[in-house]
Amino acid sequence: QVQLVESGGGLVQPGASLRLSCATSGFSFSIYTMGWYRQAPGKQRELVATITSTGKINYADPVKGRFTISRDNAEKTVFLQMNSLKAEDTAVYYCNAKFTSLSYWGQGTQVTVSS
Repeated sequence: QVQLVESGGGLVQPGASLRLSCATSGFSFSIYTMGWYRQAPGKQRELVATITSTGKINYADPVKGRFTISRDNAEKTVFLQMNSLKAEDTAVYYCNAKFTSLSYWGQGTQVTVSS
């Protein structure tokens, strides 16, 4: 049974930091490209960052220089360190695992940035 469980979201003030985690099970984590996506109210889900099985990383322009994606293959977990958070980062953040035509999603974790 494939499971992706996000954690670490919350309510923070602008400029603060959060670290999201996505603990996984039920698939061969190390060969999957892992990613973080987000969906703000009334908007489509969008890419935040991805990291391939070989460690190649891609960031969406709005988060470059502020967010860092990483993975721990031994723990089958992917992380998203988010610094200098802005109000426009407010969204539900989803973890994704992708390998060829296979794609799995977590249930999401809410991040709210507000003063």
